Amino acid sequence: MAVLVKYGLDYFLDRTKIGILTRIRKKPKNYQALTLPERLRLALEELGPTFIKFGQILSTRPDFLPPVFIGELEKLQDQVLAFDSFQAQEIIVRELTRPIDKLFKHFEAKPVAAASLSQVHRAVLLSGEMVAVKIQRPGIKETIELDLEILKDLAGLLENHLHNDWVYHPKLMVTEFEKAIRKELDFTNEAHNFEKFRINFKDIEYIKVPKIYWNMTTTKVLTMEFIEGIKINEIIQEKYKGVFEPAEVAKRGAEAILKQILEDGFFHADPHPANLFVQPPAMIVMLDAGMAGYLDEETIINGAKLLQAIVSKNLDQTLRSLENLGIIIKEFDRNLLRQDLKELFDRYLGIPLKNLQISKVSQDILEIMVRHNLALPANLVLMIKALSIIETTGRQLYPDFDMLSAAKPFIQKLLRKKFAPQELLKKSSIIFQESIELIEQLPQDLIDILRKIKEGKLKFGFEHQGLEKLTQEIDRSSNRLSFSLIIASLIIGSSLILQQRVGPFIFGYPILGIIGYLLASFLGLGLIISILKSGKWK
Repeated sequence: MAVLVKYGLDYFLDRTKIGILTRIRKKPKNYQALTLPERLRLALEELGPTFIKFGQILSTRPDFLPPVFIGELEKLQDQVLAFDSFQAQEIIVRELTRPIDKLFKHFEAKPVAAASLSQVHRAVLLSGEMVAVKIQRPGIKETIELDLEILKDLAGLLENHLHNDWVYHPKLMVTEFEKAIRKELDFTNEAHNFEKFRINFKDIEYIKVPKIYWNMTTTKVLTMEFIEGIKINEIIQEKYKGVFEPAEVAKRGAEAILKQILEDGFFHADPHPANLFVQPPAMIVMLDAGMAGYLDEETIINGAKLLQAIVSKNLDQTLRSLENLGIIIKEFDRNLLRQDLKELFDRYLGIPLKNLQISKVSQDILEIMVRHNLALPANLVLMIKALSIIETTGRQLYPDFDMLSAAKPFIQKLLRKKFAPQELLKKSSIIFQESIELIEQLPQDLIDILRKIKEGKLKFGFEHQGLEKLTQEIDRSSNRLSFSLIIASLIIGSSLILQQRVGPFIFGYPILGIIGYLLASFLGLGLIISILKSGKWK
């Protein structure tokens, strides 16, 4: 609450009638020169590791927040001090059950990197191989569990009391974050991701993925090959001129992410420049595989069709692809959505393909989706974000970089494969087999239904939607009405006792009457506080 007050964000608490404590502190005015997204970023940084990571993960989900917030949250940095090397070694010994000198020939006390969840030390194995040892920050799991409870409470307040008609969903944000952070806390998940990338890129010579040392990896310690390199967005600096080939790096980076998405169905969900190194002249090194996305074959094909529809500005195909991706569009919504998409495509009409940006077009489409309260599948949003990051980085390296042209061969290859004779034969065989099974089972199913009708045992289930809040409001109103009647009865009864002067007495007044008034006052005060806290008194 103190941090929210500091950055002028206690507005949310005031609106829910629980911010009375925040008004005790005098609000500083220095935040007023900052925008709301800037204040949110600064508040998250001050609140610590969990909230920083929350903001970082939210920055990968443009379907959760408006673009101005996403742009600001992308600036979040893990500005944390490294924890003591002695603690790091204690964790290694406890996790790997061997002394440090039995594990490493040399272990560097000073970490090469420190983040909110972990830090990395360089070491040399007994065999002479140089490795990076990633160690989980002590006590971070307990801190995150507590912070998750706080986030859930805040999300509940925002969703239930502040913005009932808000198109963004605070509870869903926290749920998605909780899933992502729990995966990152288990380092074996990241190790498995690295192994999958190594297998998928085994035939690609310009992509390097660190080797995992499984005998020295646990949920809290990750040991992998140490690979030197320069951050991908730094290779265009003047001092590296002639050392790297930025245009080739941009091309290879695009091909790598397109292969992951459209061929493998498994992709790096946060290919941020800090997670990609480059070795001269154009070797790309993948780092930090904690966040990864998965796509099944059907989603890949529909995602490719969606990209193809966007490139060709085909409105009908765009709508079909969105429906095939599992987005439920009512007829009324469909007409409004069609109109918004038509306006969007008209805006891009006549613009050459090389000048179209996936990041910009995707962001425009996501904004339309959010406006219509339609949610894209999480992994599809991660896919769009990954493509956008690579496209942005590619244009930094090479201004004439064209992501859509790079995507065309992959899309065409995927669609050719889908309609290849062997694939069609395979699908025909499956459809034929399932049809035979359906025909065989159908008579028995019909007999079962007719028997239930005859015996009067056929039942239909109905499910109501959206009536939960109405039910809660009716229950709350009934309870308050009951309390009001009880209070009124106590006041009337106590007044009659006082009037009739029914003993015993205290200070000249009937005790029962006084008790009745006190009880009515106590219940009345509780009822007033309840109404004020609910925000329904206006």
